[in-house]
Amino acid sequence: MRQAVAALLGMCLALQGHTASAGPAAYAICQTGCNAGVVACYTAAGATFGTMTAGAGTPLVIIGCNTALGTCMAACVAAGLSPTL
Repeated sequence: MRQAVAALLGMCLALQGHTASAGPAAYAICQTGCNAGVVACYTAAGATFGTMTAGAGTPLVIIGCNTALGTCMAACVAAGLSPTL
């Protein structure tokens, strides 16, 4: 179980930091990629994205997925602020 959690967190962390540089279109594409990644992370954890709240009983792997999603989406801001080519 520990190896599975480590693998899931590693996969989620690998999704962070990917940005593009083409303005609003790149921002939308980047956020779509982040969402696809978090859905894969949730699926690998045996959960369904959008059906859990971040309460006290939330599994750590789901919190890791949410953290990776937030970091990924924050990185997308750079894509939205960059000039459109």
